[in-house]
Amino acid sequence: MASNSNQEQIEYWNDKAGPNWVDMQERLDSVLQPLSNAGLQVAAVKTEEQVLDVGCGCGDTSIALHNLGAKVLGVDVSGPMLNHARSRNGNIDYLQADAATSDFGGKRFDLVFSRFGVMFFADPVAAFRNIRGAMSENGRLLFVCWQPPSANLWMSAAGKAIAPFLPAPETPPDPRAPGPFAFAEEGYVNEILTLAGFNDVVISPHPESLKVADTVDEAVHFQTRLGPASRAMNELDGEQRTTALAAVREALMPFDKGQGVYMDAAVWLVSAKA
Repeated sequence: MASNSNQEQIEYWNDKAGPNWVDMQERLDSVLQPLSNAGLQVAAVKTEEQVLDVGCGCGDTSIALHNLGAKVLGVDVSGPMLNHARSRNGNIDYLQADAATSDFGGKRFDLVFSRFGVMFFADPVAAFRNIRGAMSENGRLLFVCWQPPSANLWMSAAGKAIAPFLPAPETPPDPRAPGPFAFAEEGYVNEILTLAGFNDVVISPHPESLKVADTVDEAVHFQTRLGPASRAMNELDGEQRTTALAAVREALMPFDKGQGVYMDAAVWLVSAKA
């Protein structure tokens, strides 16, 4: 069941973001592959382990965990993304539910894994406390989350280029509000997990240079379909939108290395024990 507090996120991932992510699944998974691999390496999945994949989306990490021999339950709030995940591999169990409140069918997990699926909880301490309750006595947690926008040009450069074309917010945005960068502060993440009852929290930085696209034009299309820039572009139309797209293209041109558009990214690899 979905909690009311997370209802805005649930509606967004079903009505707006979900269909976009399904359309862009192959491109997105290709871009994020180095970060997925980094998380999976630290998770050290064992054959036959029961694994919960939180915010599994279109199934890329659930499939990877399954291929490593785990028994996987992928959970996500997005119906369109889960339908796509099921079409990719019918041997994996998927559950449409809010991980903040679900009992996950009464299962207990040796590993809880997430690639960018845990930063959207309205009450993260309560959500992680619920997730911890579904873990075995010796269960472990591993998730990948974004460092600040300044360290993630692949997401922030386009948004910065679009910003002058948008009205200024009435109040400064809350950096800890549910969203991609909610867990950008290392100390905040540690505090959440400690309050939720986890032990042995380790937060390690991991930088990458991601190949965003083969060409600048592809990069512009990608940037304005997914992530923070896509929401901004939805507010523009006509000549203003055309001018903003040109600004995005200009901002991305310096990252064209001739053999693809490469941009900096940085994540936290967060591990803990139940």
